[in-house]
Amino acid sequence: MSKIVVVGANHAGTAAVNTLLNLNKDNEVVVFDRNSNISFLGCGMALWIGKQIAGPDGLFYSSKEELEKKGAKINMETEVEKIDFKNKRIFVKEKDGKTYDTDYDKLILATGSLPIVPNVKGTDLENVQLVKLYQNAQEVIEKLNNDDIRHVTVVGAGYIGVELAEAFKRNGKEVALIDVAPTSLSSYYDLEFTHLMDDNLRNHGIDLHFEEKLVEIQGNGKVEKVITDKSQIPTDMVVLCIGFKPNNSLGKDDLELFRNGAFLVNKKQETSIKDVYAIGDCATVYDNAIDAPNYIALATNAVRSGIIAAHNASGVELESVGVQGSNGINIFDFKMVSTGLSLAKANAVGFNALATDYEDLQKPEFITENNEKVKIRIVYDKDTRRVLGAQMASKYDVSMGIHFFSLAIQEKVTIDKLKLADIFFLPHFNKPYNYITMAALNAK
Repeated sequence: MSKIVVVGANHAGTAAVNTLLNLNKDNEVVVFDRNSNISFLGCGMALWIGKQIAGPDGLFYSSKEELEKKGAKINMETEVEKIDFKNKRIFVKEKDGKTYDTDYDKLILATGSLPIVPNVKGTDLENVQLVKLYQNAQEVIEKLNNDDIRHVTVVGAGYIGVELAEAFKRNGKEVALIDVAPTSLSSYYDLEFTHLMDDNLRNHGIDLHFEEKLVEIQGNGKVEKVITDKSQIPTDMVVLCIGFKPNNSLGKDDLELFRNGAFLVNKKQETSIKDVYAIGDCATVYDNAIDAPNYIALATNAVRSGIIAAHNASGVELESVGVQGSNGINIFDFKMVSTGLSLAKANAVGFNALATDYEDLQKPEFITENNEKVKIRIVYDKDTRRVLGAQMASKYDVSMGIHFFSLAIQEKVTIDKLKLADIFFLPHFNKPYNYITMAALNAK
């Protein structure tokens, strides 16, 4: 029997706790979390804010009561202030100010990530918002009901920023979207794809300000104007979506870190200190596209890492098979999915990379309903021929296709193997010479 302490009840932490309890009922599982709720699906916040779902209840898939019923001891609104890794003790502070310390045999850190706040004047003004936690989204929704909030400026055109821009527009607000990059979604896609999303946003009334740097937020007590290095935008609310950084405060002086401050872990989620594991957004993952540790903060990665750490902490050896960073987005019914490396990133990290593109209808031309164009790009290494990444865009739901490429990257499949891959045909679904086959066949 072991006492296993989990710090954090986010996606990674919840996955770890459930797995620990399923594997061995004899272990003592203790959880500490400074929040008041468990397992909030932050990726659904924009749907809630944009009134595309009935409310927030469905965004929770676990609770204190559920985990305690399975046998865990859950301490909510309890801050872990310090960890003595040498003597295996943690020091905590409860909501009422009471402090105490306790021991552990195994420790799983699921401390997550923190929003990046830019170092500019005015971030302390009223109606400058962060959107990460349930409470953040709740506050934004309450403010959107105020008729004085007519214009919202979103700073950061990554996934969260773009999703929130859509959500605010669906609330009937005027929306400006700012980013220093020349396009939206620049971390995941090449320009040939990001420009499609830019056009989609622009066509739905989003005011785009790319290649602009936030300089200052102005106002008398509350937000009145955003100043960039190229323009001034009168606005009533500013939402900061610049990005996230690993929350490493509990172990940064003791554990080995990745270049961005994340806890560096192996494929068993083990840190540099024995019996200490790190999972989710506070830790690295093994990136199969580059064959090295990397930082890819996605909910799916968090859940898998929690499962892996729980097995190893329970004495059941399990290694990660690595990840490809598979992801997707759906904005005003325009869908984009990607996995692995974009062409720009592949070349930037040292590959001699090429890309093969193809565009076609999803189904034969005689299918006149629900038949949309699909654009695909497959990125591969010219020297080894192995697939490095893929991107797909369409109004049609092509999302399942990206898993094909995710597995190809994981297993180091070559572009030439894809040329005659067994892909079935039926007019209801696709074309006999479908875009995946045609893109591969066109590879140089």
